[in-house]
Amino acid sequence: MNIQFNTDSHISGNNELTQRLRENLINSLSKYEGKITTLEVHLSDENAHKPGQKDKRCMLEARVANIKPIAVTSFDNSIDQAVNAAIIKLTSAIDSTLGRMSTH
Repeated sequence: MNIQFNTDSHISGNNELTQRLRENLINSLSKYEGKITTLEVHLSDENAHKPGQKDKRCMLEARVANIKPIAVTSFDNSIDQAVNAAIIKLTSAIDSTLGRMSTH
């Protein structure tokens, strides 16, 4: 699975952050190994430098072989929390999509 990280100008996409998130994503999505070809991770801070509740945004877009991309978005208080919530949404969306395909 190829993982691409994209951050806005208010999120530092440093090596430590991307490596930590990469490991989390690979572990969390391991049951889809071989099915997800590319995973795009878009991270942003919606309020920039102003404080705010649930202003960190994570959008995950999974490209699954032979179907159109599946995208989910989550907002939370930290990048890690937003990523974890997006992972839960993504696994549910993939399971649902693959389940519908297997019944046809």
